[in-house]
Amino acid sequence: MKDPKRVLFVNSEIFPYLPETPRAILGRFLPQGIQERGKEIRSFMPRFGCINERKNQLHEVIRLSGMNIIVNDVDRPLVIKVSSIPSARMQVYFIDNEDYFHRKLVFTDAEGNFIDDNDERAAFFARGVLETVKKLRWKPDIIHCQGWISHLLPLYLKKAYSDDPLFENTKVVVSLYDEFLNERFSDDACNKVCMNNVTPEETKILQEPTGTNLAKLAIQYADALVLGDESLPEDLTQAATESGLPTLGYHIVSQETTAYIDEYNKFYDQILGIDGE
Repeated sequence: MKDPKRVLFVNSEIFPYLPETPRAILGRFLPQGIQERGKEIRSFMPRFGCINERKNQLHEVIRLSGMNIIVNDVDRPLVIKVSSIPSARMQVYFIDNEDYFHRKLVFTDAEGNFIDDNDERAAFFARGVLETVKKLRWKPDIIHCQGWISHLLPLYLKKAYSDDPLFENTKVVVSLYDEFLNERFSDDACNKVCMNNVTPEETKILQEPTGTNLAKLAIQYADALVLGDESLPEDLTQAATESGLPTLGYHIVSQETTAYIDEYNKFYDQILGIDGE
């Protein structure tokens, strides 16, 4: 009997830890559905300060915590927490750091402004996920990045971790959403996100540091794409089309239907070359 394929979900939002949105619903029910269809899964998200640790029974995983990640020339401790969703028989791992994720904010401040260090938060989150997976010694066949805060992971995987045998055959799927595309990161984002063999040349698209260009950067290093919203801005749609990557079209996501889960599962199988088995 063949070992089950493994899918790592890297989410910006998961319900019920964050409010019910299409991305949060997908983060909650897609991993469960993929697991029920015979694949192994792991699921990650940031531990935002608005998440009630006691209510959701988060606890630190000491054996996974303890390393530091350098972002913008500052060493910052990586803390890993975990929570279970008993009805789904699955765990959610949380990437935590006091500087980046303890404030009671998600992506915008009380006035609705994009948070100044969101680029650093995205870099820390992506590196934190990959380092934690290494500590788990869990070899993913697919990493599915959902939400803008995961968009640096494809770059890091293909450049900073290209020689790591744990990820040598891993395929990266990127979901594209109409979220924060017009927001701007800090002016020096192009340099700030560089680390571990990632050079400014490889991040030069972020010389114009917009959400759209961050999504385009993710496309450059992806192996497959998902159209997560029914409509996307034309320039992002064009970038997806011109990439020539396998692309799953938009599917309605809700708690009331599971049809989309079958489509995602078939798409994963197609990417892994096991379609029709």
